[in-house]
Amino acid sequence: MAERQRRTPRQARSESTIDAILDATFQLLEADGVDRLTTNRIAERAGVSIGTLYQYFAGKQAILAALAQRRASSVRDAIAETVIERPEIGSVRAIVRSLMKGVEGSPATGQVLFDALFQTGKDGMLAHHHQAFLASIAGKARLEIALTNESAFVLTHAAIGLLRAAAAEPALALDPAALEDELVRLMEAYVAALAVRPSTLAGKGPGEADG
Repeated sequence: MAERQRRTPRQARSESTIDAILDATFQLLEADGVDRLTTNRIAERAGVSIGTLYQYFAGKQAILAALAQRRASSVRDAIAETVIERPEIGSVRAIVRSLMKGVEGSPATGQVLFDALFQTGKDGMLAHHHQAFLASIAGKARLEIALTNESAFVLTHAAIGLLRAAAAEPALALDPAALEDELVRLMEAYVAALAVRPSTLAGKGPGEADG
């Protein structure tokens, strides 16, 4: 029986409430921006009492962090699935698209969620996602490149950093399709360079590179 099917009615209600709160938060961010976002408005949009909201979250920043982390986890899982099923270099565009889909919404909303994720990252959240990604592909992905801990870090963070910068600078009016092409070009060039790295690293897993 699947894990979701084994959950108790109380767990299901809790997850449903959290989903409603996070969905309401995203809707309000899109409609009115972060400056008008309050826990009272979130609770009203989610259809829960303010007391119920505070049973799950300490405040607005905690809700934003949870929303950002949920999206990051979804993107991480999508990328891991792509890497496992399509380890060839041609899958880079699918990976980039997964990253860009993870910041769907207005540039302002993207910036808020990126900021929330990186703020939470000070407590090790980004490292958690990085390690969770590596764990999810360990023994499953038949990569055509020698992936060290450092190269895995670059692959999982380079595009994220650039997308965060793009969200922070809406005045540049970057075209999403053109930006996707440039990110793909960047990542494919890096992956191609990894493919021809010295043979002493061949077959080594993350963290196994020679000193």
